[in-house]
Amino acid sequence: MATIAEASTTQEMQSSPDLHDTESSDLAGTMQIVSFHLADEVFGVAITKVREIILMCGITQVPQTPPYVKGLINLRSTVIPVIDLRCLFGLPESDRGHESRIMVVQVGVRTVGIIVDGVDEVLRISSKDIAPPPPTVSGLGNEYLEGLVRLEEQLLILLDIDKVLGEESQALDAAISAT
Repeated sequence: MATIAEASTTQEMQSSPDLHDTESSDLAGTMQIVSFHLADEVFGVAITKVREIILMCGITQVPQTPPYVKGLINLRSTVIPVIDLRCLFGLPESDRGHESRIMVVQVGVRTVGIIVDGVDEVLRISSKDIAPPPPTVSGLGNEYLEGLVRLEEQLLILLDIDKVLGEESQALDAAISAT
């Protein structure tokens, strides 16, 4: 396991030695996952989807967008929409703490920022350790889950970020172009 070093500046995922692998899985059937937490739950996304992790910064609000859309940020002359996963998942809102981060992820051809309560570490998981989500899962819905990974003390929910944010980023694009 490699932990993510905290820095006071933006942290390029591609430039970190532990994260430099261009493939999320290798020949041995493992994949690298960036784990993060929201409330008391641990989630993860494939490292190939994460472009970088940045500190919380000023977010420009966009009128008439859904509540989970917090607005836009300017990241090195690129305007990126920011979505609050807590709000999107129906979790209670909380104050953003010093561990809160914006994970910049690639969703199809779009780049989207997602607000998380904190980024934990990069995990190398064997594909045999990823259990399929049970058919009775409600809330997020099975279509958003890639699987579940048993950690030492709890389960990590492995998200298919393309499915979670696909429709939301298209709706946001339409709202931004209408303003």
